[in-house]
Amino acid sequence: MRISNIWQFTEHHRYYIFRDFSLSSLDYKMLSLIYQPMIGAFAVAFYQQLYHGIAEGCSGYSSLEPQRKLFLGLGLEMNEKGRKYLIEQASRLEAVGLLQTSRLGLTDNADVIYEYELAEPLSPAEFFRNMHLTMLLRDKVGKYAVISLRESFGAVEPDELAGAQLNKENISTPFYELFKLNMQSVDDEFEQALTEVAPSRQASARPALATAGIPYGEMILRFPRNSANRRYIERLRSDEGQLAQINYVAYKYSLTVTDVCRLLDEDGIFGEGGVLNVDELQLRANQFYRQDKKRDEERQRTLAKTQLTADEETGGPEEPDEEFEVLEQHYLQVPGRLQGRCDIRQYNMLMRNEPHTRFLQRFFPGAVPDWIERSFERIDLNYKLAAPVINVLVHYVIGMNDAHRVTKTFLEAVASNMLVKQIDTFEKAVLYVREQMQVEKDKERRKETAQGYPAAGKGTYSGRGARGRGSSGKPSIPIVQDGTSGSAVSADELEELLKLARKLDGK
Repeated sequence: MRISNIWQFTEHHRYYIFRDFSLSSLDYKMLSLIYQPMIGAFAVAFYQQLYHGIAEGCSGYSSLEPQRKLFLGLGLEMNEKGRKYLIEQASRLEAVGLLQTSRLGLTDNADVIYEYELAEPLSPAEFFRNMHLTMLLRDKVGKYAVISLRESFGAVEPDELAGAQLNKENISTPFYELFKLNMQSVDDEFEQALTEVAPSRQASARPALATAGIPYGEMILRFPRNSANRRYIERLRSDEGQLAQINYVAYKYSLTVTDVCRLLDEDGIFGEGGVLNVDELQLRANQFYRQDKKRDEERQRTLAKTQLTADEETGGPEEPDEEFEVLEQHYLQVPGRLQGRCDIRQYNMLMRNEPHTRFLQRFFPGAVPDWIERSFERIDLNYKLAAPVINVLVHYVIGMNDAHRVTKTFLEAVASNMLVKQIDTFEKAVLYVREQMQVEKDKERRKETAQGYPAAGKGTYSGRGARGRGSSGKPSIPIVQDGTSGSAVSADELEELLKLARKLDGK
């Protein structure tokens, strides 16, 4: 449930419920054993309260009521804490597909109405075909518990049928062999009456499962005929579970049909009896994904360099006409290595308007090291950071980093942090740098304070006992030093020591 302002969701707003199904004993078992470990008991209780908002044996809409009824029924306080908690529980139900929440605005009223549309719990077969939900349940209860739960929802096949090779023949009678309909007469009145009494709303379709949508036909068409794994691929025609797992991995790592066939053709993907090794498939798909991503990034940088070379040959790209001014409250101090070469206003104007390639050169007397240039090239072309933000990154990592070593790991960490925090303007980048510098100062201050406590305790006893801040209350124990100072032992003294040792040894 996406609520931007907490006052948009209160106990005074009205709501109604819609459902078009009825829960069976199997559904209640799914809620108790499968959904409850994933989303919690309170979320399941919220679902059941919404379900019973409509009379048992009926489907459709409930009456309009204030949400105060939900808060009181769940034992929640009608304050900001209770609202946030109810929003969180509704979000859990929405994430696993049991609820869809909508907000309806009335044209003649500024108030809004909330709609809670319930969805039926998945059947055991449908649930375990959904890899997202299965993986979530595994993270909550463990894989062995998941296997046990799946077995508990199915009756065991008789032993006589389990190991037998049987030929199955469908002998069911189709509808039109038994019943004959009178297609000559058309009853318009009957059709109109059915339309009038039909529900005004049909249940919304469940969202499609995350899948690459690769059918069996395309997979077997592109798979090598002389491959050792082809017999396992041919079995996927009747094994929807393994086919769904393959499609999930392909969707997760953006694989094409050709890529999937290439991975399935490798050794170790299928175990004994043709069982798909999902963990091994995901591992190799991840490696393939990372290699493909690295090639795409290198291709983008190569194309950018080619375009840059073409611009230089044709006279270079046009310089930007507009120069952005930097307000005084967004000034950053001039680094020590650039002191005397420009004042604070000139430095900030350069940082705001100059390309990062030229701004980076100002911090080096000669050429920029290759690994630094490649790192910033990747940040520019692949990470798509704005040019002023990259210049602020140069200022923070290289300009202000006088006492620390500049490393690729540190540079990547700062750039990634900027991307996560969505820093896309010069002003946001300046605030980020100031916050980081303040964090570093606080860390140094705590470190100095911690180092100062033992030093203060080396003096005389202060009379405040062990609770005194400047004394530890423990005796100062001298520490053995590693030095080799002291006079060497003479031969006579060594002989005396050996005699004493023999005497003490009883010899």
